[in-house]
Amino acid sequence: MTLQAARHWLLITLGMLMFTGIPLSAGPQGVGTTGPQIRGLKGDPLRETREVHLRNIRQLTTGGTNAEAYFSYDGKYLIFQATRDGFQCDQIFLMNSEGSEVKLLSTGKGRTTCGYFLPGNQQVIYASTHLREDACPPRPNRSQGYVWPIYPSYQIFRASLSGIITEQLTRAPGYNAEATVSPDGRKMVFTSTRDGDLELYDMDLLTRRIRRLTHQEGYDGGAFYSPDGQWIVYRAFHPTSKADLAHYQDLLSKDLVEPMRMEIFIMRADGSEHRQITRLGKANFAPFWLPSGKGIIFSSNFEATSAREFELYMVKSNGDELERITFSGGFNSFPMFSPDGKKLVFSSNRNAKQPREINVFIADWIP
Repeated sequence: MTLQAARHWLLITLGMLMFTGIPLSAGPQGVGTTGPQIRGLKGDPLRETREVHLRNIRQLTTGGTNAEAYFSYDGKYLIFQATRDGFQCDQIFLMNSEGSEVKLLSTGKGRTTCGYFLPGNQQVIYASTHLREDACPPRPNRSQGYVWPIYPSYQIFRASLSGIITEQLTRAPGYNAEATVSPDGRKMVFTSTRDGDLELYDMDLLTRRIRRLTHQEGYDGGAFYSPDGQWIVYRAFHPTSKADLAHYQDLLSKDLVEPMRMEIFIMRADGSEHRQITRLGKANFAPFWLPSGKGIIFSSNFEATSAREFELYMVKSNGDELERITFSGGFNSFPMFSPDGKKLVFSSNRNAKQPREINVFIADWIP
């Protein structure tokens, strides 16, 4: 899910609603009749002319809302969340990196979010509400603006590639989701409300010891380890005024958050040396490390020319040299590099044929 996700994001205007960049798992509100019209290139029709860091873009899914696709450690498979195949809210699916052999991994009950592989490529983790009830949890009332539900029934599970849940990893009351795993497989970082706020924690996957990493009031989430495992990148909103803080606390007491203002931060893997990387305003989220470990790719609407635009950008880890990556004029988010750094997978509404359609795309990465 992710303001999750975005681990655990997407919202596109329909009537009075604004496209604000929410996690797909919270449910898109409409994408118009088709996706954005891009100026394709001969032999590479899904790539816009100015997308110089991308080559040979291929569409891996068709139909439904498909997002947050993340590679296995060997780069052969992708785990992703989607509302498709008759399901009313997000479930976790598996496919190979060519887009075939799609199969359901989650139980098909409740709502799920933020799937991620464990080393060895035989097990995955994801968050699910299925212990509370079989049905999808209700969507929030957005009559007074866009809010994202922090479902307090989310817990994180380990499962095999056959879909069998082998372990419940979190048990603390409240929201537990947006989990990803360190390169060596020893640590899991995730977002939880176990201490009353939306904070980041890590879990030692051998001892199950849990440590709190963030301590500033506000939302901290969507975290990923750097390629060497020494740093963590994440998105955050920290209220700076009494009015903003009161509004944030009131929403959180109702298991809601308003994700319209977020910036990108990094910290050491032990929670030290917190640094704010972007100061762009609006919604900046879905960060992931560049293969070099010296920069970050992320999604933002800070220079959008329409209410439906989220594009990919990259920036050095000190905040310098901001560069735009995508130019499709639509929704582009949830980027992740393959383990060898040669491929970029991301979600986009380019080439969409139906309302609310978001698909997974893969491209050759040109540094």
